[in-house]
Parts: sequence; structure tokens; C-alpha cells
Amino acid sequence: MDSTGRRTRGCRTPLSFVVVVPLLAACALGPRYRRPAVPTPETTRGQSAPADATSLADAPWWAIFRDPALQGLVEEAIRGSHDLGAAAARVEQARNQIAIARADMFPQVGYQGQAVRERTFVSGVPGSPGNVTFNSFLGTFNLAWEIDVWGRIRRATEAARADYLAAEAARRGVLLTLVSDVAQAYFELLELDRELEITHGTRITFQDTLDLFQRRYAGGIGTLLEVSRAKAALTQVRAGIPELERQIVAQENQLSILLGRPPGDIARGAPLDGESPPPEVPVGLPSQLLERRPDVQQAEQALVAANADVGVALTSFFPRVGLSSLYGGQSSELENVVKSAGNVWAVAGSVTGPLFQGGRLLANYRASSAAWDEAVERYQQATLQAFAEVSNALVAQQKLKGVHADRDEAVKALQTSVALSLQRYNDGIANYFEVLEAEQQLFPAELDLARTQRDELVAVVSLYRTLGGGWRLDVPGWSDVPHAMVERDVPRDPRPSPAGPSGGPLSR
Repeated sequence: MDSTGRRTRGCRTPLSFVVVVPLLAACALGPRYRRPAVPTPETTRGQSAPADATSLADAPWWAIFRDPALQGLVEEAIRGSHDLGAAAARVEQARNQIAIARADMFPQVGYQGQAVRERTFVSGVPGSPGNVTFNSFLGTFNLAWEIDVWGRIRRATEAARADYLAAEAARRGVLLTLVSDVAQAYFELLELDRELEITHGTRITFQDTLDLFQRRYAGGIGTLLEVSRAKAALTQVRAGIPELERQIVAQENQLSILLGRPPGDIARGAPLDGESPPPEVPVGLPSQLLERRPDVQQAEQALVAANADVGVALTSFFPRVGLSSLYGGQSSELENVVKSAGNVWAVAGSVTGPLFQGGRLLANYRASSAAWDEAVERYQQATLQAFAEVSNALVAQQKLKGVHADRDEAVKALQTSVALSLQRYNDGIANYFEVLEAEQQLFPAELDLARTQRDELVAVVSLYRTLGGGWRLDVPGWSDVPHAMVERDVPRDPRPSPAGPSGGPLSR
């Protein structure tokens, strides 16, 4: 294998091993695994602070997502997720495949019992009829043992063990993805709640504006155009309420699937503006991703298994050496089967090997080598994808802070604009168009601010997932949440009331 991680084919040529067979009984044939070299940046792109070994991924998920309601949902998802259950079943399959592969290392002991009554023709026996009826009883123990001279069984066991570790990494990946998906869906649900709350508040504001224009029109100091424009703005906002309610139900149903339960209401904790991202924590060294990311670990174990499969294919060119034995009894009388008079035994050694297979063995070896090359490419692609995803999540988290600050300032300025325009309209200084324009600008600005708050929270989720968060936890540790971290609150009504959280009119 050269410095780039690619195999050096000179040491794998089957014909060279056919000639040089001594000393091979001491080790398994085939290449020794080495991790391929991958280009690793010194720092993550978008990382402002110097690279540090400390990482957000070191913390367990409940230290990142501190909303008690969200923690309860994640716990429920870990207990009830069908995807996680399927991943656990795949791990169990892979674990037993190791035992299956390793079983060939040991002698295989069996037994055989046979009872035969037969009538057959016997010729050349004076005084005996041509056909003779006789009994035959047999009872033996059989032993067969393949001596793993070339390491075929050891390489097969190595491949099975790598498949098991890959399945374990995949299960941890399912855990991390499940936790991240629940958190992201929960924050998206809170954002939809906030949009519905804003829309209800805007509807009340537009209704008040319409009432004001109608009173002025009835008093003879307003116009029908003012009333028509205000009514159109009101109905347009009001039409968005059923659509948001539909999206909320769809989001709750999506969360229910992640939780492994039938569709139903989802309890909420703090509202969207009550959620705050955790303090900034360094993303860690880029090289640590190779140890933390479940998908990278899975890709590497697939590479280990492919490397071992090359060794298995290589041993097919060599003979199999085995021992076999038989011990038992055989007699025409049943009672003699267990007596010394009926004892039978045999001990044999065997060597079997291929002479001509029509190119099958060579093709199998080349196919295994090509599978190894494919696994190398997939591993290197997985590492590059990991570096890119972390950079994207980190940059998104940083940039959204500025977007949040600007949109928050814009909302405050537009709220002031609405108040001033209403005052100017009542004083007869401004016209109706100025009032409607200010209100119509405020509505989408508030929605954009809510979406930015959601995107900030989702960026934290994405960064935690792409860093391989919770990598220090073993599989049982994912559901072992400290009770001090989870404060069970009485769930509030999952649907925001048109009157607002406080029970009074929504303040604008």
C-alpha cells in the first residue's frame, strides 16, 4: 500500500504465493489493513477561533437541547422509533455473523445413526439361497476440522467483525439522526405556531383598521376606496390562517412518526422566542471527524471488511488442509454396536485444492480487489462530505446571527412606523395608503424574523449532527438522561390561542 492508501498490487499477485508457500501457516494471507490517507484541513472553513480539541460534539444531546418538552419528545422517540429498532436488529444479525464465521475455526463434531434391514442377492455361497435377508446397525461420532493454514477463516471472521462494527456505527448514526430530526421538527413546529400567532394578531390589527375606515366612511370623512382596500388586506391575511393550521397538523403528524406513535397533538414547551441557542463552543479539530462521525466510521469498517474479503479470495488459490475421524460401532446385531466386537474407527488427513476452475478463482480475486477500490473511494468521499457539511453548518450559524439582528431591528422600526402612521391618520396628516402600507410591511417582516429564529435553532441542530454529536455516549447512554436535566412541566395547549399567550389581545 502506498502513501495515498491505495494497494500495491505486487504483493497480492496470486502466482507469487503459489510458488512461495513455506512460512504462510504463521499468518493469514492477504493485505494488512491501513487507513487510507485523506486530505484533512487544519481548520474548518468558516471557523473564526483557532482550532481547539474541545467540540460541541463532546456534549450529550440533552445538554444542547434544554427545553424539557423537547427532551421528553426525544426520549419518547428513542424508546419508540421503528428505524432505531430495525437498526438494533441489524446489529444483532451482524453480531451473530461473527460467531458463524468463527465457528469454522473449531472442530465440527457430529453423529450418525443408521438401522437397515435389507434383502439382497448373494452368489457363490454353498448351501445358501440366492437371496439373503440381514440387518445392519451403525452408530458413530464424526469429527472434521479444517486447519486454517492460509487464514481463510480468520479473514472471513475479520470481515464479519468489520460488518458488525459498521452496523454499530450505523445504529449510532440512526440515533444521532433521530435526535436531530426530532429537534428540527420541533423547532419548525414552534415556528409555525409563531407564524399562526402573528397572523392572528395581524388579522386583529387589520380588522381594527377596517373598523376605523368604516366609521370614518359612515361619518362622511372617509372614502369607499379606503374601506375596500382595508377589507382586501384583512381577507388576504385571514385566508392564511387555515393554511398554517394545516401545516401545523402535518408537522405534528411528522413528529408522531418519529416518536413511533399514531398521529396526535404534540406538547410544546417554551415558545419560539423563548428558545435560545447554546453558547458558542469550538467545533474541534477537523481530524476528529474521522473518529466521531458515524457515517465515516461506517465507511471505514466497510473498507476493513473489503480488505479482509480480498484475503479470503486469495486463500481460494491454495489447498485446504483438514483432519477427519470416525469412532463408533457397526454390527448386524443391535447390542453389538456398543461392544468392542462392533467397534469401528478411522482417522484421516486430507488436502484438497483447485486445479482448473475456468478462471473463476482469478475473477473472484479481481472482483474482491475492485470492491476494495470502491470502498476506498466511498470512504474518501464520506470524509470530504463530512468536512463540507460541518463548514456549511458553521457558516450558517454565524451568518444567521447578523440576519437575526437586522430583522429584529427592522421589525421594531416597522412597529414604530405603524403606530406613527395611525396617529398621523387620526390627526388628518396622513392618508389611508400610508397606514395600510406600514401594516402590510410589518406582517411579512415579523414572519421573516420568526423564520430566522427557527433557522438559528436548526443551524445548531445541524452543527451538532454534522460534528457527530454525542460520540462519547454508548448506545444505552443515549436514553440515560439525568433526571436533573429534565424538568417535567405541565404541557401547555399545543395550539396558540387567537387571544395570545397571556389571554389578552395580541399586542402589536
